[in-house]
Amino acid sequence: MTSKPPSLQAPTHAHPMRLTAWLAQSKAIATMTLSQSSVQVLNRLRSYTPPPTQWYNCPLTRRAAVLILLFPDRHGELKVVLTMRSAQMRNYAGQVALPGGKADTLEESPWDTARREAYEEIGLPLNEEKLRGFKVEHLCELPTNLARTELGVRPCVAFLRPSSLPSTSSPTTEELSVEEKLIPRLDPKEVAAVFTAPFHNFLRKEWESDGPPPVQKNGKPEKWYRGSWTDWHESRWRMHNFYMPRPSSSPSLLRNPSNSGPIPTPEPSSHNALPSGNDPRPEPSALDDLTTFRVFGMTARILVDAARVAYGEEPEFEHNSHHGDEDIIGRLLRMGRLSEVRKKGEVLTNEVLREASKI
Repeated sequence: MTSKPPSLQAPTHAHPMRLTAWLAQSKAIATMTLSQSSVQVLNRLRSYTPPPTQWYNCPLTRRAAVLILLFPDRHGELKVVLTMRSAQMRNYAGQVALPGGKADTLEESPWDTARREAYEEIGLPLNEEKLRGFKVEHLCELPTNLARTELGVRPCVAFLRPSSLPSTSSPTTEELSVEEKLIPRLDPKEVAAVFTAPFHNFLRKEWESDGPPPVQKNGKPEKWYRGSWTDWHESRWRMHNFYMPRPSSSPSLLRNPSNSGPIPTPEPSSHNALPSGNDPRPEPSALDDLTTFRVFGMTARILVDAARVAYGEEPEFEHNSHHGDEDIIGRLLRMGRLSEVRKKGEVLTNEVLREASKI
């Protein structure tokens, strides 16, 4: 994991700033507008070392990565960037997801993949000069997760922050607000919408943000969290559902009109794939008709695990204690699954997982 953001270069002969001054400026930039809790979160993430990963043992067609992009709101608390997938997408159409996708080459690292996909999906520039006053710091990577599409998905955590100190000694929140100055400049190219959510709330059973709580279409209160236990990976598995209140307007919600049509209801599965909890699938609806964005499945699990690492605390709701699926991915690889080309009729069933668990 990187210990120093690559965009913030240490002084050289061409940049004669004293090392002590550079360090002081770096620390000031990294902590400006952050609450004490957020400072501690970023330090935990920078120092986090994940266990050995199976991601590089997967063939190219089975490698994927997602970007957990954090930034401070005007109160100094961390928020995370999420997307609503286009109704035209082949997999997970109309669902909330983290920016990300499959690797392009074997040389591409999880971080490379996550950053490229974030550019392609939401327009987050790869060239930091185009970020115009902001930097993306790579904080850490988390254990690889197994998607129901039999991909190894590596979460990469990053921090989006101002790249330089403001002109005044007492910066205003307007000067430093990522949500108001940068998020609206993103371009949801391959997704229906881009929105943000309070990061710490993914450890809470109740809605705790400053904004209005989630409501149902009939105006009645909606629960922020619902969960259930099911069988998966030959063990009991907690499925999380979060209901993010639909932001009313920019800068909290960016839309791509060409991709925000009716949201399809996924076809019922003929096999026992990744379960989605005890909540029914959302009915087909245009983006404007939604009062909440439902965060569930692997995306919800990744956010819960990331928040556990970041805040050093456990959720208020029941959950699985382990992080990621490195063990089961390794077992599936040893039994010949997750091959370069998926064989016709090959489905990841409970029977396959049961066999893998015995290896």
